[in-house]
Amino acid sequence: MSPAGWLLLAAIAVIAAAGWCAAAQTAMARVDPEGLDQYGGLLTLLRVCAEVSAAVLVTLAFAHWLGGGWQVFLPAAAVLLLGRYVLIGVGPRAMRRQRAERFAATARVVLRPLHRALGPLASILDTVTRVLPFGGRGADPELSGRPGVDDLVDYIESQDEIEPGEREMVRSVFELGDTIVREVMVPRTDMVFIERDKTLDQALSLALRSGFSRIPVTGENTDDVVGIAYLKDLVAWDHEHPESEDNERVEKVMRPATYVPDSKPVDELLRQMQLQRIHVAVVIDEYGGTAGLVTIEDILEEIVGEIADEYDTERAPVEWLAPGIARVTARLPIADLEELFGVTVEAEDVETVGGLLAHELGRVPIAGSEATVAGLRLTAENLAGRRNKLGTVLVEQAPAALSALLHLHCCA
Repeated sequence: MSPAGWLLLAAIAVIAAAGWCAAAQTAMARVDPEGLDQYGGLLTLLRVCAEVSAAVLVTLAFAHWLGGGWQVFLPAAAVLLLGRYVLIGVGPRAMRRQRAERFAATARVVLRPLHRALGPLASILDTVTRVLPFGGRGADPELSGRPGVDDLVDYIESQDEIEPGEREMVRSVFELGDTIVREVMVPRTDMVFIERDKTLDQALSLALRSGFSRIPVTGENTDDVVGIAYLKDLVAWDHEHPESEDNERVEKVMRPATYVPDSKPVDELLRQMQLQRIHVAVVIDEYGGTAGLVTIEDILEEIVGEIADEYDTERAPVEWLAPGIARVTARLPIADLEELFGVTVEAEDVETVGGLLAHELGRVPIAGSEATVAGLRLTAENLAGRRNKLGTVLVEQAPAALSALLHLHCCA
């Protein structure tokens, strides 16, 4: 065989080695993340060396056949592109899971001695890469050895495994590990609490009025959550002991609370809740205070988007029921409320009617809550959505203010 033939044969061998490294990276990314973290840098180093060597060998082979000059470029580039596309680009990504498991196990055996020999070099190169101004390991999937979320979603969609409309759902699943509890929880300001010394009858009334089936039970204050009162437990106790609901305290039937830090990754919390068979957890901030509440439904919404039910219907912002009486959405801006009733509302850091009512009450409004502001009586009506947020507010103008408003209209 001529020297050019040996060069081309060696180039095919190193291209195959580069393809093996790419396949090992893909297999470990799917079934062996720990192995990828351990050997990813080494695999990237070996693959880059193999690709560069292949380019040099193919160029030398065609230069031997065709002589120097530009006539070498096209055939050498064609061979390299074909080899890289088949062995490095497409081939490894088409690997099925069962084969990936076998491939990852074999790769660990092969890479273990290589890692002892070349691992320090890969670590040095990885350290140099981290301090470069354009990023570091993890900024580029090619450097980390782990395919990016966008690459995985694009590939799955290209193989007709998912519909284009399901892209965001798949992306959300991949990104759960980068989302922390603080981002999905119900904040403390939107929570409804009940004191542990309240009666079961009061707890049942609060659950029915607020629409919440699980209510945190507090001790000394809202930072001292001692348990969770479940609506079904309250109803069961009321059914079995109808004579004692006015005497027994809510702590009699409350369940132990589960506490999680607000910095906990959402995917870890989901696994914990599945293993412990719990649906709700109290979120604690860095100072040990109550930061919020998180449920499995909150995590599910992070994947599939906002969940609405048959009661979630769009309402008109303002519905006049009678002169001086209107039903408005809780999201109506205060400026619009002032214009509708000709009043001036003095409230800082509040932008909506629902926020104004909560500000005046000093707590989360529930159905039937009332407050009077600037001559307007605000009454919380229905609760909407899965989180039972205030939906509409009934606004009634005081008789004196209403008479002045009617007189103004008549004179005009």
